[in-house]
Amino acid sequence: MTVEFVSDPELTDLLQAEIVACWTDVTNAGGAVGFVPPVSMDDVELTAREQFAGVLGGRDRLVIGRETQGERAGTLAALAFLVGNAFAFTAHWQSVKRVMVHPDHQGKGYGYRLMAELAAVAREGGVEQLHLDCRGGTGNELFYKKCGYNEIGRIHKGLKLPERPGDEPGATPYRDLILMALEL
Repeated sequence: MTVEFVSDPELTDLLQAEIVACWTDVTNAGGAVGFVPPVSMDDVELTAREQFAGVLGGRDRLVIGRETQGERAGTLAALAFLVGNAFAFTAHWQSVKRVMVHPDHQGKGYGYRLMAELAAVAREGGVEQLHLDCRGGTGNELFYKKCGYNEIGRIHKGLKLPERPGDEPGATPYRDLILMALEL
């Protein structure tokens, strides 16, 4: 299986719907992309619309990857956003947001390829650094370290997750917020 990446695709209604569906599936499979499962597409829609507004307004960029072979050819397999800064003193760096690989496509190396594509797109745009944050307790920081990112800070109990039915009594809803950067 292979994936083909496209930066700054036209953000059509169809692509927006595909992204919301992917985001919902990634969350419900346990992905740390802004929600705690279970979520519906309606739950994701409002946050997605805000993310789309940045792309449509020209401040942010979108990178998507589509499967190119097999029965799932053409399906949205991976995506992430590069979020720009409006402040002149921070214009040399961007934030990586909403990194996701659809559960049907995980384990194929698409996440690493997506991160490399994001770095290439940012470099081509004159960006000098990429920043991201990730939820502690997921192991995602290990993935990002393999992609060349360094931990630059950690906010202890920086995230308070909502309680969910079935949580163990007394389970802590807090997670560290891990800050990471990549020099381009």
